[in-house]
Amino acid sequence: MANFSVIPTPGPRLTAINTRTIKDFNLSKTPLNLFMKSSMSTTTTTSSSLGFSPSDGNCRNFVVKAAQTPVNNKPLTDDRMLVFVPPHSLIKHWVSVLRNEQTPPPVFKNAMAELGRLLIYEASRDWLPTVTGEIQSPLGVASVEFIDPREPVTIVPILRAGLALVEHASSILPATKTYHLGISRDEETLLPTVYLNKLPEKLPEGSRVLVVDPMLATGGTIVAALEMLRDRGVDFKQIKVISALAAPPALQKLSENFPGLHVYTGTIDPTVNEKGFIIPGFGDAGDRSFGT
Repeated sequence: MANFSVIPTPGPRLTAINTRTIKDFNLSKTPLNLFMKSSMSTTTTTSSSLGFSPSDGNCRNFVVKAAQTPVNNKPLTDDRMLVFVPPHSLIKHWVSVLRNEQTPPPVFKNAMAELGRLLIYEASRDWLPTVTGEIQSPLGVASVEFIDPREPVTIVPILRAGLALVEHASSILPATKTYHLGISRDEETLLPTVYLNKLPEKLPEGSRVLVVDPMLATGGTIVAALEMLRDRGVDFKQIKVISALAAPPALQKLSENFPGLHVYTGTIDPTVNEKGFIIPGFGDAGDRSFGT
């Protein structure tokens, strides 16, 4: 019997939004994108819709969620890890392109970038700090709400495939800072090794962080990255993981170590083989993105 719920819901209001006034900065010198806000309905389904049923003792501390339709929603106060699987037709389309073994590297890389764009959009729902006020439109005064450029989102792509998934982040998020992490996995032991670390010694208190790792298979790489962020003072409840594909071993490991974490993924596959690859999966996302 499955011991976690699959609940179709998109990003409800998970944290208090820090709303400020816009009068303190010059809008003409601060171009911003506007975002529409909405929250979604909750409909319970079974884990069989994911194609697997976790055994007892697995996945007990996380809830899988997916996007649905806009309605009012109450804030979540749960400390469990939450996994969001948005059932958008475009997400399913790009996942299908990624699965196809005949997809050439340029098309694969573009599909990864488009999937990342959609997942980042979902992850940023009701999460970004805003400023409110009034501005003069061509025909009158309007009440407005902008994303606050003084609190940029910290983006941490895990090289190298993470670069493809995060390619469109700057076109979605008005203000970002990017710190690269290079982590490789030993093909024999499956243990992670950090070969590049551009993280600062300390991140500002309250930093919102997107960690981008295309494949959550055994969980070794993503756990290593999150531990590095923990050492730099980041609150797990302010971290969102963006992944094209996830598997139960990685999700279980994350749920045991990082309560309150939120994971956004294109889909969840049932198994990981002895070589650490997700089955049926996409293959090696880095090799397929860059052709090497």
